[in-house]
Amino acid sequence: MIVESYLYEKLDGDVQCKTCNHYCKLKAEKWGICRVRKNEKGNLMVYNYGLVSSMAVDPIEKKPFHNFKPGTDVLSFGSISCNFRCLHCQNYSIAFADLTYPYVRELKPEDVAELVVEKRADGVAWTYNEPGIWHEFALDASKEVKKRGDYYVVYVTNGYMSKEAIDQLDVLDAANVDVKAFSEEFYRRICKAKLERVLDTVEYMHRKGIFLEITYLVIPGENDSEEEIKEFAEWVCSMDKRIPVHFSRFHPDFQMTDKPSTPLYTLEMAVRVAKDVGLEYVYIGNVWGHEYEDTYCPNCGTKLIDREGFYIVKNELDGDRCPECGYRQNIVL
Repeated sequence: MIVESYLYEKLDGDVQCKTCNHYCKLKAEKWGICRVRKNEKGNLMVYNYGLVSSMAVDPIEKKPFHNFKPGTDVLSFGSISCNFRCLHCQNYSIAFADLTYPYVRELKPEDVAELVVEKRADGVAWTYNEPGIWHEFALDASKEVKKRGDYYVVYVTNGYMSKEAIDQLDVLDAANVDVKAFSEEFYRRICKAKLERVLDTVEYMHRKGIFLEITYLVIPGENDSEEEIKEFAEWVCSMDKRIPVHFSRFHPDFQMTDKPSTPLYTLEMAVRVAKDVGLEYVYIGNVWGHEYEDTYCPNCGTKLIDREGFYIVKNELDGDRCPECGYRQNIVL
C-alpha cells in the first residue's frame, strides 16, 4: 500500500521530508536516503506502509529493556531498509533491503492490534530495522493497539527521528536508542549520519517524557576507549543519571567481520567508568549469565531482578522500591 507522507513540505515541485533528521530535499521522481519515500509529482509518497519483513513475540529484555515492563512479552515487528548505512549492521538482510525484497507480507493497522491480542502480548515493539522510516504505519498501528486495551508501545531506534515525528508519536511509551559511538568521525565513516542529531533527538525524547534506555555497542578499536565511554556516560548523566545504559558485546558481521568480539574486560571497564560518572543502572548485553544482566538498587546494592539471559529468575522489588532500603527505582512495572 502506498500512502502520502504525514510529514513533508512542498517546495515548488520539490519536496522536503520531515520524517527523520536527514530532512531530504527531493526533486521529482527522486527517492530519499531511506529508499522508501519518493517525490511523485510534488507529493511525498511512502512505499513501505504495512510491509512486514519480521514478526516475533520476544521477552522485552531482548530489545533490550531492563527497567521498562520487566518480564513482559512484546510482539515485535520490522519492515525493510534504513536511513543509516552502518558497516557493522547486525540486521543487514532487511536494513539494506529495498522494495524488491521478496519476503514481506502486507498488514493493516488493525491487523497488528488483532495479533497483539491473539498472541497474548503485553505490547508492541517497532524494531529489527529502523522504525523511524516506518513512521506512518507504526503510528497508525500503535493507535489501533492502544484502542484494544492497556498495551504499551516501544521503539528500538537509531535516534534519527525528527522532532516533528516525535511530536506525532504521542502513543510511544518507551524507546531504546542505539547510540553507536560518541564521535562525529565514527558516525560519518561507519553510519553515514551525524552524532549531534542523534543526541538532540534523545534529549528531546527525554524532555517529552518518553521512558528511555540507551544501548552502546562496544566495537574493538572503534568506540571502546575509556575516554570516549566516559564522555558518553557524562552526556547521559547530564540528562538523567537514572537512564539505564546497556553496553553490548559486538560480534563480527556484515562489512566488519575483520573485528573481534568485544573482550569481556572492555565491557566491564565500560560499566566501571559509567558507574564512576554517576549512572545508576548499567548493564552488559550479549554476555549470557553475566552479573551485570541483573538489576541492582543504586542506593544500597541489593539485587532486585535476577536474570538469566533474557529471562527473569527472580524479582525482589517491592512495587517500584528496593525491599531493603526503600529507594524508589526508575523502573516501570
